[in-house]
Amino acid sequence: MKHFPFLELIMSLAEELLADLDDNEAVEEEDDPYTSAKAALIDASVVDNGDVEMIDKSTNNGVSVPENLVGPLKPTHLLNAPMVKAPVTAFAKLRNSEKLTKVMSQIDTFSRQKKREKIDSAVEVDPEYNCIVDSNNLVVEIDNEIDIIHKYARDIYQHRFPELESLVPQPMDYLKVILALDNDILERSKNTALLATFLTSATIMVVTVTASTTQGKPLESDALQRAKDASVMAIELFEMKKTIMDYVESRMALIAPNVSILVGASTAAKLMGRAGGLTALSKMPSCNIQVLGAQKRNPAGFSNNASLPHTGFIYHSEFVQKLPPDLRSRASRLLANKVALAARVDSFHQSQDGNMGEKMLLEVEKKIDKWQEPPPVKQVKALPAPIDPPAKKRGGRRYRKMKERLGMTELRRSTNRIQFGQVSEDAYQADLGFSLGSLGQRGVAGHLRVPTADSKTKARVSKALQQKLSKYGGLSTMPTTSLGAAATSSAIWGGVSSIKRGGTETAGTASSVTFTPAQGLEIVNPMASEKQVDEHKKYFSATAGFVKSKTTSNESMPPPLAPPKRS
Repeated sequence: MKHFPFLELIMSLAEELLADLDDNEAVEEEDDPYTSAKAALIDASVVDNGDVEMIDKSTNNGVSVPENLVGPLKPTHLLNAPMVKAPVTAFAKLRNSEKLTKVMSQIDTFSRQKKREKIDSAVEVDPEYNCIVDSNNLVVEIDNEIDIIHKYARDIYQHRFPELESLVPQPMDYLKVILALDNDILERSKNTALLATFLTSATIMVVTVTASTTQGKPLESDALQRAKDASVMAIELFEMKKTIMDYVESRMALIAPNVSILVGASTAAKLMGRAGGLTALSKMPSCNIQVLGAQKRNPAGFSNNASLPHTGFIYHSEFVQKLPPDLRSRASRLLANKVALAARVDSFHQSQDGNMGEKMLLEVEKKIDKWQEPPPVKQVKALPAPIDPPAKKRGGRRYRKMKERLGMTELRRSTNRIQFGQVSEDAYQADLGFSLGSLGQRGVAGHLRVPTADSKTKARVSKALQQKLSKYGGLSTMPTTSLGAAATSSAIWGGVSSIKRGGTETAGTASSVTFTPAQGLEIVNPMASEKQVDEHKKYFSATAGFVKSKTTSNESMPPPLAPPKRS
């Protein structure tokens, strides 16, 4: 059997990847506070008949287990999952925690005092600065607590309205819908005025239509009360978060003066609250700061044209919204870069007067002004002065003859003449841009104009061509000047066939085969007529003279007798 080390390497890599995925899933399950709390409170085993049997434990990792708690470790989106019967306080404990109560009392105390422009003592020991830092950290904990409460209420209310989770994905809106619809979702969903305070009109329409066709069953009074208590707790935590954000926003000049100058106190407080404090914000790259606060996609199937991708708190800040729409994305990306630098300056408590932030803001404004500048006007350059080089002026008889031959003819001159007050032929756009001038006018000359051959512009035949033409048929190559002579001597200029050469007048296409009605195809002598003409020439020729008669002897005739002399 052959050994393939490469395949073993691929299999080992695949096994390591699967092991890493299993580890990641385990870590994610441990990081989920709702799952960990539920696992600490629940230890269920499924018996053969499918019922859930609870195993009582007095303590589990320091958490007491209620006797009436039922909840197996199954996915919470399954409708056949048993309902959670534990109160919300068993999972969400931040609302009544001592830490939240202490921070809220400190915020109430410091809010009544006069605002300070800067911290006189060391920053780390200043009580208000520590309160601001704790408030920022607490905002992240409140967000996590709201997520836990949302999952808890969803596990209960999904038995009544299972489609609501996909229609309203935002946690706070989901919890407010629970309080608004209660157990009678069909009738209360028609109260659009109440739902319009926190839902859009499109979402209200979908919720109303889905409520009439839902497969959920009404909840018991105890289960419904637990879901409503969880919703009320989440709303209270959200209101506390708003109070903390308002306080942090009013004190941003103390904790992060440079970031506040760049994006404003409100946006700076939102960034720090979402990041988890100034130190956490300073450790973030600019690409992550840019998308802090970005809205999630709506899974209900609505249009996403209004939602912009990669747009967070910085994009919706007042500074960016003042710019033209085509520059907002570039400006938010540039501003996120400066916020990352300013956060690192503020985290080391440098430039407490905000000087560094003002310099960064000035650089951002200069770059944006540079973007808005119109493109440079193309410089119109004047044409250089024409420098006419001395032209060669030829003269002489040959040059004059050439100019006469290539010059403008009389016919062309007549087309260039325009009669004043006459309508040209292209006035009606029959042949736009071309006019015959006086040549196309009727009755200009008053008589029929016959073209005349001009000896200056007439095409000429070279001597070599004349000699070449004289070889074909012995034709005359003398030029003719009159129109009739030119018509009769057209063979001079190429009208001779090249089939027959030799000086005779017999056509070159003559054949010895003829068609007759009697015999059909007959072979005749095409030269017979010529021979007959030659025989007649000796009697009827106009040029023949007298010749001597033939004698039978070789002796010549005697001279004539002399006349007799008269006496």
